[in-house]
Amino acid sequence: MEYTFLGKTGMRVSRLCLGTMNFGVDTDEQTAFRIMDEALDAGITFFDTANIYGWGKNAGLTESIIGRWFAQGGNRRERVVLATKVHEPISNPDDGPNDVRGLSLYKIRRHLEGSLKRLQTDHVELYKMHHIDRRTPWEELWEAFESQVRSGKVDYIGSSNFAGWHLVKAQAAAKERHFMGLVCEQHKYNLLERLPELEVLPAAQDLNLGVVAWSPLAGGLLGGNALKSAGTRTAQQAGKIEKHRHQLERFSALCAELGESEANVALAWTLANPVMTAPIIGPRTVEQLQGSLRAVEIRLDEQVLRELDDIFPGPGGAAPEAYAW
Repeated sequence: MEYTFLGKTGMRVSRLCLGTMNFGVDTDEQTAFRIMDEALDAGITFFDTANIYGWGKNAGLTESIIGRWFAQGGNRRERVVLATKVHEPISNPDDGPNDVRGLSLYKIRRHLEGSLKRLQTDHVELYKMHHIDRRTPWEELWEAFESQVRSGKVDYIGSSNFAGWHLVKAQAAAKERHFMGLVCEQHKYNLLERLPELEVLPAAQDLNLGVVAWSPLAGGLLGGNALKSAGTRTAQQAGKIEKHRHQLERFSALCAELGESEANVALAWTLANPVMTAPIIGPRTVEQLQGSLRAVEIRLDEQVLRELDDIFPGPGGAAPEAYAW
């Protein structure tokens, strides 16, 4: 496994991040335990979760599974850089009218306490805003997060699904308070979704923030099985496959020439971007996890990168040069 610093921090994380969204949903608890053990043994130290995972009435289940895994001991907790998130409602009747999407000092405090209890830990290394809250002012947000950092319950603060200007605004407000502010942005980024190259990735790079890519396989479209199993997909999934069929066929042919799986080439492509800290892999099985480890060893040369640009054109670079002079 390879490691890098998380943005401007002195903390090192693995270049693959273990996503746990499937734990308790498509992956049962014992399999989740095996996946986490295998990941840790392979050197993956960066784990990502969220208080909403488990979904609906089961929101929080994924954190609880991770907590029970930690409780087995063996220095599991000590070896993991753990990230969880806050923003979504988690069907807690005690929250009353505050059981809605968004962020507030009130909600952040209460939801962090709930996450720590489920995770069976006294702190998390990285606490992320799961989405931008356009209603709550940064004065309140930074007051909420600063207090948790000062208390030792949180080490660093991150964001997810922020626009480039959101990142700038957040850091400007943090600077006024002499606070570190954000250290990373988690964003949807893959060969089929390259719009972040216009604003988000350049902003993150300029602000020295780490970037963690979610959905690096485009919901499975880039995983190699999309074309083979088109008949078993939902109508929406089948529509996406047909929309991108020509690109996916060209991509599969290129990967065959390289002798690598489509999934690993897609992951290696994200890792080739100098602003990228780690893509999030979300294995449902131990075998899927093991298959993903190869991605960090793949080096895509300039010719292959140009071919991938031809198959999956980006926006043309950073704004404004991408669409103006």
